Amino acid sequence: MKVAAVDLRSLELGSLYRRCYTRKMYESPRTISVVGLGYVGLTVAVAFGHKGRTIGLDADNVRIQELVSGYDRRMQCSQRELEATDVYFTSDPRYLSHADFHIVAVPTPIDDNRQPDMSFVRQASITLGSYIAPGHIVVYESTVYPGATEEMCIPILEEVSGLKANKDFCVGYSPERLNPGDTINRFENTSKIISGQNAECLEIIASVYETVVTASLHRAPTIRVAETAKVVENVQRDINIALMNELSIIFNQLNIDTFDVLNAAGTKWNFYDAHPGLVGGDCISVDPHLLLYKSFEQGYLPRMISTARQLNDGMGSYLADQAIRYVSSNGNRFEKPIVTLLGITYKEDVPDLRNTQVPKIAQKLMAEGVHVQVHDPIADANEVWKLYGLSLLPLEEVLPADQVIYAVPHSYYLASGWNLMSKLLKANVGSILDVGGVLNREEIPPGIELCRL
Repeated sequence: MKVAAVDLRSLELGSLYRRCYTRKMYESPRTISVVGLGYVGLTVAVAFGHKGRTIGLDADNVRIQELVSGYDRRMQCSQRELEATDVYFTSDPRYLSHADFHIVAVPTPIDDNRQPDMSFVRQASITLGSYIAPGHIVVYESTVYPGATEEMCIPILEEVSGLKANKDFCVGYSPERLNPGDTINRFENTSKIISGQNAECLEIIASVYETVVTASLHRAPTIRVAETAKVVENVQRDINIALMNELSIIFNQLNIDTFDVLNAAGTKWNFYDAHPGLVGGDCISVDPHLLLYKSFEQGYLPRMISTARQLNDGMGSYLADQAIRYVSSNGNRFEKPIVTLLGITYKEDVPDLRNTQVPKIAQKLMAEGVHVQVHDPIADANEVWKLYGLSLLPLEEVLPADQVIYAVPHSYYLASGWNLMSKLLKANVGSILDVGGVLNREEIPPGIELCRL
């Protein structure tokens, strides 16, 4: 049974957990706490909660109340999953004193200057420092720049706690590999990198994660290696997508369909599978900046990583230019051009709006005098307005458009296909810009022009 955060005086905390201040460093089993209950933290807490009582801490009390009621606004965990797990959801950090294995899963965004914002990791470290005790282990899962755990986090834990790392307590790093919306590759069955300050600590970390992770564990030789591996995973993806996006720009000039080229080239056994598109979210569009930050600090400018980021960040503006070119070329027919954007989240079937490129398309179109309509079946309208100043419309209020930009292939849209697309155009005539290349070209209704990257 889960309970909300309440006044500590109303509970006998000793009945929930035994205190762990006298625990020896390498004694097991462990009582788990997870700090930060976003996409990653909630998934981790629920997994451990299936094995035993786990403390789930988040500073957002509204978020806590929602989880207690069985509701996850991020759609990562179902009501059934939340009800079946033994997680004590709370916003009160004092409950951390009843755990001895702490997992930090707070966000690490970038600021307006493309610099790492480590404030959440720093605050989590300060909070934990007040409650860790001899024998405790702290594992960071938040994505950080190489060296952050040892250079920033451990000194904070030591200063606040008055204890010495690698002597009184131990620290490890195990980068998250969550793929929001993916029901196949989950936390439990995805191979996991782990690292620790020493060999004994590493084995305790392994034994704890092995209770919930059925896939293999890779023991990295150092914390820095584990930190860097996580960043490189997404740097590689960013660069490969940037290559596909640049190719799509070239092929557009040559009137060649990029997806046709990739289908043909993909028949070779060693051709890397990547596709053009919009890059957003809190991984691929953020992690390269962590490595850039550390590289700049060392006096080196990584040209390939920087160029890839610029290319992918510019795709929203590029697609807006394509739409403007279409409505402008049909100026005699369009008195007041209308463009409808389908989907605004950064990824299909995920309500996450972080770093989505779609608002860039809308903003540039509006700056050119185009009337823009935005629809998304799963995004939170209040959050869209707060973050981007854009209004979401229900489909029944969407006016017939001159062009539809099919930006995010949510299942809701896929189920309706061309039937929906044609209804969204004026007199079933106009253009569909299919960003993901998911619509069947063999079924294009008469009078509709299909554009792809």
